[in-house]
Amino acid sequence: MARLAYTSPMNGLHERWTANGLFALLWVVGRLPLRLQHGLGRWLGDLMRWVNGREWRVARRNLALCVPELGLAERDALARESMRETGCLLLETCRLWSRPLADGLALIREVENAELLVQALARGKGVIVAAPHLGNWELLSQYLASKAPISVVYRPPRQAFVERVIQRGRHHPGVSQVRAEAAGVRSLFRTLLAGGMLGILPDQQPKQGDGEFAPFFGIEALTMSLLTRLLQRSEAEVVFAWAQRLPASQGFKIVFLPGDTVMRDADSARAIAALNRGVEACVRRAMAQYQWGYKRFSISPPGQPHRYDGHL
Repeated sequence: MARLAYTSPMNGLHERWTANGLFALLWVVGRLPLRLQHGLGRWLGDLMRWVNGREWRVARRNLALCVPELGLAERDALARESMRETGCLLLETCRLWSRPLADGLALIREVENAELLVQALARGKGVIVAAPHLGNWELLSQYLASKAPISVVYRPPRQAFVERVIQRGRHHPGVSQVRAEAAGVRSLFRTLLAGGMLGILPDQQPKQGDGEFAPFFGIEALTMSLLTRLLQRSEAEVVFAWAQRLPASQGFKIVFLPGDTVMRDADSARAIAALNRGVEACVRRAMAQYQWGYKRFSISPPGQPHRYDGHL
């Protein structure tokens, strides 16, 4: 006979306390002026480099794999700036998760190719916004929600209290949060068929068996098949987008780029390769603002060595 899972009420209470404490800290940091947040963020990025932290080591390895044409000094300079931008992202998230939607929208100074989203929404066939780990995707989500209701796909973290904080921080008008699991995927299809909008991080490495390998900066990367399957089973349109940080804490620019129609090809290999080309085109527009500290290549194709062994 199957055993029923049991969760102690005390465990649930501890998770709530931990989540509330973390959100309180996030709220305090979120009150700081943007320029000060960026200053602290860049200092945190430098700290990751000074202590030879995991993200710094991963960033250096990723850049060695993806842009070997750059010299070591150039790659290290790019990795250093990427760590600083990541630090800025962390502090900005405290702000965006603890203030009203209008506060985040006030940080946006310009929108490039805004007509791509307007036209896609006007078709009424559904819209998928492919948002790589580039710039500030939390602000992008808020901008999109100001234009039309959006369902944002996310992978649940291991710690329950972290998920509580995420759900609370992203709880804004027009934003629905959908877990990347079977029941959630079914709701995504229903949203598209009803002409709604989805936000997906297309460069998040899926579990083995949930995607296919395709080139990303010339490196075979396990890539999600969810986005291309959604396109193949609907008439939705896809656009790429990111919120790019402007210099000197001046705010952000929202950028949209068109998606390649090959992404709805019945040949999944062609479709997923087109998806990665789209992500790469976005990243090359703002290389330092990409999350190079993410282990994008931690799963290797069968028979190939682990990309990070001996390098971290």
